[in-house]
Amino acid sequence: MKYKKISTVCKKQDGAVFGGTLFRFSHSGTGLAYPMEKVLHPQDVNEPLDFSEFELDQKELVCPHCNTVFFGNERFDPADEFPLLYANVYNNYSKEEDRRPGQLCVYRLFRNGEGFATTLLQLIEIGFTADSSLWTSYEEGEEARDVRPYGNFLADLEKNVLYAFTMRDKDRTTRYFAFRLPSSKDGEADPILGIPRTVLKKEDILDQFDTPYHQYIQGGACHGGLIYSTEGFGEKETSRSAIRIIDPAKRCQIAYFDLCDAGIPVEPEWMDFVGDTCYYSNATGSVYQIDFEL
Repeated sequence: MKYKKISTVCKKQDGAVFGGTLFRFSHSGTGLAYPMEKVLHPQDVNEPLDFSEFELDQKELVCPHCNTVFFGNERFDPADEFPLLYANVYNNYSKEEDRRPGQLCVYRLFRNGEGFATTLLQLIEIGFTADSSLWTSYEEGEEARDVRPYGNFLADLEKNVLYAFTMRDKDRTTRYFAFRLPSSKDGEADPILGIPRTVLKKEDILDQFDTPYHQYIQGGACHGGLIYSTEGFGEKETSRSAIRIIDPAKRCQIAYFDLCDAGIPVEPEWMDFVGDTCYYSNATGSVYQIDFEL
């Protein structure tokens, strides 16, 4: 793996690039927008770039952590500039018992004057997160439970497939599920949010497989039919910063890159591709261009 630092942005979670703009999000649903041209060609690679700021709609109710963020294929209106934006809930740190596992928010993103705004359109939910044969690795009533049962989501836009994957602590595996990427019109109206809630059931699973255990999943991207998943918090062996590449067609992990050994041991956060070029950022806001040399 080769990399070079190209710029510096604010310390946030995952994000996505579309139409020449990098959208990066906080753990509490605040969005920052950076012109990609400035990200690629800053005056000083170590000086944080200027940004415009906006909020994700109804963030107080859905509590999006934005651990994984991506754009889809569908547009709410054919005339919309941006396709639908997806951001996972991941967890609600302030209410430990209100864990909200397996939930994904769907937004309409649009320009608002010189900035941006969003409207929450849909909530996608895994309907079997309590099933120990599928999602959770602990049976109901056991004293222990999975540390982070929330799951990450990414989509293969060429195949219109949604991937959900979750850490299974008891058997030390990460399990991947494939579904048809739902339409924003799918689902039943949620009485509180006033939007469709789409529940993905066991019978909706197109495929599932297990990979080696991911140590605290962070941001990621889907590109060229492969899933790029980042993980960890630094150099501690039980939460080592790394990037894994998963091949859903082969149903297995095909590569593992240790970011500590590579010299960038900071907690990973954001990853995305522009064309075939991969961009990555860690918890300090440093942005890198990465070549995996597969």
